[in-house]
Amino acid sequence: MSDTKIYGIKNCDTVRKAVKWLEANGTDFECIDFKKTAPDQQLLESWISQVGIDKLFNKRSTTWKKLPEQQRADADEAAMIAWMQEYPTLIKRPVLEYRNSVHLGFKDAEYQALINS
Repeated sequence: MSDTKIYGIKNCDTVRKAVKWLEANGTDFECIDFKKTAPDQQLLESWISQVGIDKLFNKRSTTWKKLPEQQRADADEAAMIAWMQEYPTLIKRPVLEYRNSVHLGFKDAEYQALINS
């Protein structure tokens, strides 16, 4: 099993680009689809400890915008973690775990610098 993991949703364009990049650059990785395996609280808390809740939680998602305004106004970290477990589309994608560090989103140059260093 690889120590490189990429988490996301299979039909997400950004996740597909990241997977394609990893494959093209010969990186051995495991791909975890949030639709099949939702992240548990421990995993989310681990990511939050490295990148922060504000970066991990995607307030630009349509799922967030569909939540009632009062719920959004009252959102604290515990609520946000629970929502990310229930609605994984609230997580910034993809999440790349590489050499015990967490990276969000995909940019060719960032992956290049990280993985080919």
